[in-house]
Amino acid sequence: MPKVIVIYLSTSGNTKAMADAIVEGASSRNVDAKAVNFNEAKMEEIIAADAIAIGSSTFNYKMLPPMEKFLQNLEKANVKDKVGAAFGSYGWSGEAPVLIAEKMRELGMKVLDPVLRVQYQPGEKDLDECKRLGKDIAVKVKKVPEKSTRGSKLEDAGVREVKMGEGGH
Repeated sequence: MPKVIVIYLSTSGNTKAMADAIVEGASSRNVDAKAVNFNEAKMEEIIAADAIAIGSSTFNYKMLPPMEKFLQNLEKANVKDKVGAAFGSYGWSGEAPVLIAEKMRELGMKVLDPVLRVQYQPGEKDLDECKRLGKDIAVKVKKVPEKSTRGSKLEDAGVREVKMGEGGH
């Protein structure tokens, strides 16, 4: 059975809620999916996974420093050619998921576009988008690898932005 690991860093619980919904979506498509806080992520689980989704809150226009360090260490796991996805919540800006996707591409991962960003606390529609991302990941890991590379530079920079969450502005 294909394995998906969803790794997150959540400062207020919003990105964790997104991670849990991604797992729910992936699991509904008969893949072994698990969400873990980045501090609890084990290298052997990352290596064994067919897909890795990584999420972080955005702080001061970038991902949080511990997540940045985690991504640097991800190189040791030889994640080249694994399916990847990036997601996260934000208040005023939402650069972290985009930066995560860029790093995943640098590591040779096949990143699903667009990245998923949710402003503030995810509402029901936002969580449905997260579940859909989980289903998309599951479908991708179940397919036979494609021989040709699809997508343009513009598609590679895609961002799926959802602003339906609760909270102020």
